[in-house]
Parts: sequence; structure tokens; C-alpha cells
Amino acid sequence: MIQALTETTMQCGTPPPTMQLPSDQVRLPPYKLASRMSRPESTVVHVGHVAVGGPEFVVIAGPCSVESKDQLLATAEQVKRAGAGILRGGAFKPRSSPYSFQGLEEEGLKLLKLARETTGLPVVTEVMDSSDVPLVEAYADILQVGSRNSQNFSLLKRVGKSTKPVLLKRGLMTTVEEFLLSAEYILASGNDQVIMCERGIRTFETATRNTLDLSAVPILKEKTHLPIIVDPSHAVGEARYVAPMARAALAAGADGIMVEVHVNPEKALCDGDQSLTPEVFGRMVDDLRPMARLFRKRI
Repeated sequence: MIQALTETTMQCGTPPPTMQLPSDQVRLPPYKLASRMSRPESTVVHVGHVAVGGPEFVVIAGPCSVESKDQLLATAEQVKRAGAGILRGGAFKPRSSPYSFQGLEEEGLKLLKLARETTGLPVVTEVMDSSDVPLVEAYADILQVGSRNSQNFSLLKRVGKSTKPVLLKRGLMTTVEEFLLSAEYILASGNDQVIMCERGIRTFETATRNTLDLSAVPILKEKTHLPIIVDPSHAVGEARYVAPMARAALAAGADGIMVEVHVNPEKALCDGDQSLTPEVFGRMVDDLRPMARLFRKRI
């Protein structure tokens, strides 16, 4: 009976577990350059003194939007003191309503540069249009492509020609494969310094702002060599849920987190409900440190 089953299995063409397919039969996925099949070793993106994708669990923190010099510098100094390695802040803000605060634009970029000079923290900020790339490049250390532009292919190709690293956020309704293909646009244009960011997707659930897809982290880790970070702030939309999801992101294998912090969230011009105070942010990072060591990471 066993012999008959074995013969049937071999006749059906199923290879034994130890058999390897010939190289000419192995097909790369459509995201060829982003695939681990083309690059088995993990990519580490270096930004100043910070290495995203290495042994460090990188914490990116700062306000959703740059509002003023005092607000940004106060936040930058406090998040650095707590353990942040990169400062985030929006100068150009894509908003659902045309009447919402749209950002300080170039004045915001100048303030981000000042914050970098003051604290030494590298800066990441969003670029919304291909024509704005040279301007943002002049001030930022990392170019962020937001979720609403994750399939803006002309923008992806343009930042792909930049010499600056790119932080690519997952779109509101993009699948994992579509997310990888967005990264492929950047890689295919010549820029291999890409950081992928899971920030929640739109589902039928309304208890949180979006649904944080933490299962995407180990899946992406398996499929791509690019570093993966998580933005729990935009995923949950409520400050009280950010720390638990930050811990979950670390446990899931993410290379870092991106968190919104504001010195006075109640008066924030953008996303105050999901912004942590510097004090709460500091306690969150302190809680992450021993956990990071369990996963052979450091903050």
C-alpha cells in the first residue's frame, strides 16, 4: 500500500522534500527587485547615524504637522531625550477636507532643518507632488510617500531618481502585493534605499481609525529584503491605543515604529487625538527597551 502511494505521488510529479527545482524553472514574483529571491540578505537603510533594518529598533517620532518654531523644537528635543532616532513632521499635509490645515510648506521645511541642526536628529517629511521633490530634498533626510500617494506612479518613479531614502506608506486599500509593487517602482527607477511602512488599512471596522494589519509585517519580512516599520498612530487614531500597538509591532518583527508626538495634543492643528504627549511617549519607549532586548534589538 505504501509503495503504491509512493509510486502514485512520483507519477503525479510531486518532488520529494529534498528536491530543488532547476534554476530555469524558478520564477521571480512581479516585484523582482524587492523580492528576497533576488536579494536574500536584508537591506539596511542608513540615515545619518541611524540604520533602519539592522539590530536597532528605530523610533521615529514628532508632530503630525509642523505648526511653529516653538512647537517643533520643544517636541524634537523631548522625543530625542526619550530615545527617538529620527524626527518626523509634516510640512505639506494631504487632508481629506480642503478646509483643513494644509501645512506650512517651505516654511515648515525650514523649521525641520532648524530642528535637525538643533537636535542632530535626521528628518523625514512627506512629499506630495513630483514637482516638489527637489524642494523637499533640499531640507529632508528621508522623503515620505504617504498612503494616499502609494500608487501615484509618477511620484514613485520621481522619488526613485532621488539620492535620498524613501519611506513608503501602505495605501488605504492596497494589498501586500500591490504595496510591494509600489516599492518596485522606486527600486526600478534606481533608488534602492526604501523603507516600507504599515499604517493600517480600511476595513468595515469603525472602532479604530484604520485596521492595523500586523500580519503584513512577517509576511513582508518573508517576501522582501526591505526594512519594515509600523505607524500605530495613523492605524488606531486614538492615543490610548498607540503604545499597545507599538509593542505588538516590535513583537511582530518590525524594524521600527513611527509615532506622532505633540507638546499639546489638545491644541494640535492636525491629528491631536492620536498624538502622544512627550511624557507618555517617554514611558512607552521605556517599556519597549526590555522588550526589544528579548528580540535581540536595541533602542
